[in-house]
Amino acid sequence: MQDEGRPFELALLTPLLVIALVTVVDIFTPHLQFYRLLGAAPALAAAMFCVVGTLGIGLLALTVGVALSAVHHDLGQTPSGFTLLAITAITLAATYASRVRQHREHTLAEVRAVAETAQRVLLRPLPQHLEHIDVEVLYQAAAAQARIGGDFYEAMQTPHGVRLIIGDVRGKGLPAVEVAAAMLSTFRVHVHGAPDLPSLAGQLETVMGQYCRTVPDDSLERFVTAVLVEIPADDPIARLVNCGHPAPLLLHGDEVREVEPSAPSPPINMADLLGHQYHVDTIPFTTGDRLLLYTDGVSETRDRTGTFYPLAQRIRRWASASPRQLLDQLHQDLRAYVDGTRDDDLAALAAHRVTPCDQETAELDRAVPVQRGH
Repeated sequence: MQDEGRPFELALLTPLLVIALVTVVDIFTPHLQFYRLLGAAPALAAAMFCVVGTLGIGLLALTVGVALSAVHHDLGQTPSGFTLLAITAITLAATYASRVRQHREHTLAEVRAVAETAQRVLLRPLPQHLEHIDVEVLYQAAAAQARIGGDFYEAMQTPHGVRLIIGDVRGKGLPAVEVAAAMLSTFRVHVHGAPDLPSLAGQLETVMGQYCRTVPDDSLERFVTAVLVEIPADDPIARLVNCGHPAPLLLHGDEVREVEPSAPSPPINMADLLGHQYHVDTIPFTTGDRLLLYTDGVSETRDRTGTFYPLAQRIRRWASASPRQLLDQLHQDLRAYVDGTRDDDLAALAAHRVTPCDQETAELDRAVPVQRGH
C-alpha cells in the first residue's frame, strides 16, 4: 500500500515545484517574465488539495508574484497588475473548484459505501465448505467505481446436495443489478424446496417473467444465461442445467474438458420463445475433481489483437491447484492478458469435491499458524 500511495504523495508537491521552477527561471531570464505562469500552481492544487490548501498555494503564488514583480521594478505597472489580478482570479476559481471536487468525492464515498452494502446483501461471501464441497469465488465488476454488476452466483447446501448457480444478466448498470437481485433471491428461496434442477430453473423463469412485466419497454430484450449445478453427497456425480451459458470446465486430475450440454435449455425469460424444456446433464464428479463455472466476462476477454482468452488451455496449467489458488492464478492471468480496461463483469466459481478428512485437515491448517524456524 505504501508503494501505491507514494506517487500520489509526490504529486502533491507539483504545485510547489511549479512555483519553485517558475521562480528560478524568472530570476535567470528577467526579460521573459516567467512569473506570469504562477497561476498554474493554484490550478493544479485544485485537483488534489483541500480548499484551505488550494487557497494557501494561491496566496503563496501571489506573494511570489509580487516579490518577482518588485525584483523586475515593474510593481504597480499595468502588465504586472494584470498578472497579479489573473493569479488572484485563478486562485479564487481554483478554491471553488476544490470545494466542488471535495463534495463530489464525499458523494462518491457514500455511493461506494452503499454499493459495498448492496454487495454484501446480493453477493455475500460464500461458505468455503458445504458438506463435501469446497467452494471459492472470483468476482469483479466492469465499472471502475462499481462493486456489483450483472453477474451473480450462489452456493447452498440443501437436502438434495450442494446446489450452485452462476449467471449473467444481459445488459449493464442498475437494470442488470435489479435482475441479478431478483434471480438470487428466487434461487435462495426455492433452492431447498425444488425437487430437481428443472423445477428450480422454472421458478427462475416465472419470477423473471413477472419482473419483466413491470418493465414495459425493453422486457423482451431482458434475459439471463445461467448454469445450475447439483452435487449430491452420496453419489459421485454432478447434475447440470445449462441455460444458454458458457460451458463449465471439469478438472479431473490433469485433464480439463468442457461440459457442453447434450441438449439446449432456454436462457431465463426466453422459455416462451424456445420452449420450457430444461435438460439435465449428469457427469462423473468424484473426490478430487473440480468444476469451474464462469461468465463470458472470463471467456470473452480479448488481448490487444482481439483474440479471445484461451480459458481451457490456460486452466491446464493450474489443474492441480486448490480452488483458491486456481482462481487467483486465473485472475492474475486475465489481468495480464487484457489490453486496457475490461468492458464486462467477470465471475468464476470453483467447486472441489473433497473427503471429510480433507476438509478437517484444511481447517486445521488455517486455524494453526505455521511455525517457521529462525
